[in-house]
Amino acid sequence: MRTTLSLDDDVASLLNKEVRRSGVSFKQAVNQFLRLGLMASGQRKRKPFRVAPRPLGLPPGLSYDNVEELLEALEGAAHK
Repeated sequence: MRTTLSLDDDVASLLNKEVRRSGVSFKQAVNQFLRLGLMASGQRKRKPFRVAPRPLGLPPGLSYDNVEELLEALEGAAHK
């Protein structure tokens, strides 16, 4: 199919760089990147992965401020 296409200067520059880099024709480069863009836009967006935080049930009197002390209290002196 033959058609006239007006490209923005930055897009034309990027296409010309790709033509020089890859050695393909301008037509092939345009078709390749249009195809990639159209296929990507048709993909459904994934639902973001979310983690629900839960309290860890830290024993009273202990805090996460001193990890060494916390490990000794939970695992004993042999934790090293």
